[in-house]
Amino acid sequence: MDDAPVIVAVVGATATGKSALSLGLAEALDGEVVNADSMQFYRGMDIGTAKLPVGERRGIPHHQMDMLDVHEDASVARFQEEARADIAAIHARGRRAIVVGGSGLYLRALLDRFEFPGTDPELRASLEARAEAEGPGVLHRELAALDPETAAKIPPQNVKRLVRALEIIALTGSTQSSLPRHEYHAPALTIALDLPYALLDPRIDARVDAMWAEGLVDEVRALEARGLRDGVTARRAVGYAETLRHLDGELAADATRDLIKQHTRRLARKQAQWFRPDPRVRWIGAPRDHGDVTRAAADASSLVAEVEARS
Repeated sequence: MDDAPVIVAVVGATATGKSALSLGLAEALDGEVVNADSMQFYRGMDIGTAKLPVGERRGIPHHQMDMLDVHEDASVARFQEEARADIAAIHARGRRAIVVGGSGLYLRALLDRFEFPGTDPELRASLEARAEAEGPGVLHRELAALDPETAAKIPPQNVKRLVRALEIIALTGSTQSSLPRHEYHAPALTIALDLPYALLDPRIDARVDAMWAEGLVDEVRALEARGLRDGVTARRAVGYAETLRHLDGELAADATRDLIKQHTRRLARKQAQWFRPDPRVRWIGAPRDHGDVTRAAADASSLVAEVEARS
């Protein structure tokens, strides 16, 4: 639709207040929320992902939440297709899409001109067999020689991502790092929330303590019974991977909480670093407390008005 409103994306590190701001924006801009946090795709992963409870969503529709069981793997390509269909339907209703999340690859796939190279089952099986026989380090070194930028972003033990990166090179002759970037597929505005680490880190620590008190261990135990350990994606999520180790008797409760805090702080820095190089991103101060959400929503709404005035 040529007259479709600008898509507004609220991005940034975990615990910066994206969910709270999204509600304020949705109310101010007559919007509906499209989730782009890959861990909130999963049913039952609520406490550990800080998923906004239905009763706290103020009647605002939320899309792309609770679509997967924990034993299923998330797919960027499927998310792109389904979330773009959600956005088209929201705009067809005369409302605005508010995309919210910190999963950079999923956001890029949704907002940008991002075409997915095909797959070759035989090639993929061959690469997976090599990883099993020779070790994933061999694939990582091979990728580093062909595409050092992508290799630097993939842990040597992440076989799934290594195989996909090498598959793309073999099939297309191009590297992941050379794929198109920084070009929206439809009019959009990306607003990132900025919060100094001196303030963000204590907020993360308090959030982890609250999650533990709210029943994170019981949540993980229940998800384990539903196949959490069988999933490649969900069981590696920060908060869940560490708690599984606790349930195995490997980590005491205090050590588990400390490790979750450490890994969450590391994740927050990676998320912020993902968005910094993108010149299109507009940064605003994250809400400092509950009462500051109104200010942040006003700042974000002003940016939306500015962009639409130029379009």
